[in-house]
Amino acid sequence: MGNKERTMRILLTFCTLFSCTCTLAADDTAAGKPPANAVWLLTIDDAIGPASSDYLIRSLNNAQLNDAELVVIKMDTPGGLDTSMRDIIQAILASPVPVATYVYPKGARAASAGTYILYASHIAAMAPATNLGAATPVQIGMPSVPIGPQDAEEPGQQGGPSPTTMDLKVTNDAIAYIRGLAELRGRNVEWAEAAVRDAATLPSRDALDENVIDIVAIDLNDLLMQVDGRNVEVNNVEVQISTLGKPVYVKDPDWRTEFLKVITNPNLVLILGMIGIYGIILEFYNPGVGVPGVVGAICLLLAAYGLQMLPVNYAGLALIILGIALMVVETMAPSFGIMGFGGIVAFVIGSIILMDTEVEAFQISIPLVAALAVVSALFLFIALRLFLKVKDREVFSDTHLLVGAAGEAIEDFDKQGQVRVGAEIWRAITDAPLSKGEPITVVKVDGMHLNVTKEDAS
Repeated sequence: MGNKERTMRILLTFCTLFSCTCTLAADDTAAGKPPANAVWLLTIDDAIGPASSDYLIRSLNNAQLNDAELVVIKMDTPGGLDTSMRDIIQAILASPVPVATYVYPKGARAASAGTYILYASHIAAMAPATNLGAATPVQIGMPSVPIGPQDAEEPGQQGGPSPTTMDLKVTNDAIAYIRGLAELRGRNVEWAEAAVRDAATLPSRDALDENVIDIVAIDLNDLLMQVDGRNVEVNNVEVQISTLGKPVYVKDPDWRTEFLKVITNPNLVLILGMIGIYGIILEFYNPGVGVPGVVGAICLLLAAYGLQMLPVNYAGLALIILGIALMVVETMAPSFGIMGFGGIVAFVIGSIILMDTEVEAFQISIPLVAALAVVSALFLFIALRLFLKVKDREVFSDTHLLVGAAGEAIEDFDKQGQVRVGAEIWRAITDAPLSKGEPITVVKVDGMHLNVTKEDAS
C-alpha cells in the first residue's frame, strides 16, 4: 500500500469515527425528549468555564423550547472565569423561563463567580451548611484586595501598598456589576458590594436573614414546595411559579460538555500542542510516512481550539511559540545547544504565564511544564548526537558515488519523474518510459537532477 493510500485511510477513519459520534449524540438527544411544563434540573459541580457556560446556555434555550415551568441550577463551585460567568448571567437575565439557583448539597459553596450567578437568578436558594461570597476579582500580576483606602489615618501609623489604577478599575467594575444584579432582584446591595470589596462570605442562614438569598431548603423537594405559588419578575412580566405535581427532568451534561471540559483543560492543551509540534517535525525528518503529520496536525488544531476558549496571556503564548521555533531550528541546523537551551527557557516561562487567570482549575501544572521541558531537552540531545555522528560522514549523494548506483522509480513517468536512490528521493530524467517500482541505474548527475536508465538496458 502506498503512502498516499495509507494517509487517505487514516483520514477516512477519523472522519468515520467523528460522524458516528455525532450520529449517536443526535440519537440520544432525540430519544431523551423531556416532558412539557417540567422542572428542569441542571448541575454545576466544578469551576465555571467554557464547558459549564455552553452547557447552561444550551440547556436554558432547550428549556424554553420545551415550555419548562422552572429551571433549577444545582450549584457547588469555587468560582471560575469571568467571561464564562458573564455569558451565563446574560442567558439567565434573558431567559423567559424562571431560574432558581440552589447551592446544594450540604457543605457546598457558591464562591466568587457562583455568587454573581446566585444574585442574577430569579430565585436564590441555599441548603443548610452552605456558604457564598468571596467575589473579589483576582488576576495574574495584580495584587489581591482589599482595595479600600490604604493610607495611614494617624501619624506614625504605617499604611499598606496603594492600589493601582488597574486594581481600582477591575474592582469597581465588579462592584457595579453585582450591585446592578442586586438591585434588579431586590436583594441586599450593601452586602453584595462587601463580597467584592472585602471578600465577605455568609452561611446560608445568615444570608437568608440579610436578604441575600430568598430560600433555605433542605433538599430539592423542599425547594419546589417553597417556590410553588411564588411570583417572580421575568423580562418585566410578573410570573407565578407552579411546581406542584410537575415532573422533574434531570438534564445532565452531555458528550459535548464533557468534550469541552477536556479540551479546555490547559494542561491537555499544552500536551496536544507539543505532540502536534513533534509529530510535524518527525514528518519532516521522514517524509512520506503520513501518520506523524496527520496526528500532529489534528493535535495542533485541537490545541488551537482549546486555547481560543481560554483566557490566554499573549506574552506567554508568544514565548511558547518562540521557544518551539528555537527548538525546531536546533533540530534542523544544530547550534550545539545554544538555540535549544534558549528555546526550552522561553517555553518554560511562557507555559507558566500562559493562562491569564488565577483560577486554580485553569492553571497549568508546574510538574507538567517541567516534564515537557525534560522531554524537549532529551529530544534535542538525541538530535544533536545524531548530527555529530553524521557531520563528518561522506555524503552518499556525491557525484562519483551516485553514478552507477541502483534505485527504483516511485511513480510512472515518460521523461521526468521521481526516483529513489538509497534513502534519497531525486528528480530524474530518462529517455525511456518508467513504471512505478521499476529498477533504474544512475548514468549521470546533472545539478539537482539524475539521468537514469532502466537497469536491464544495454
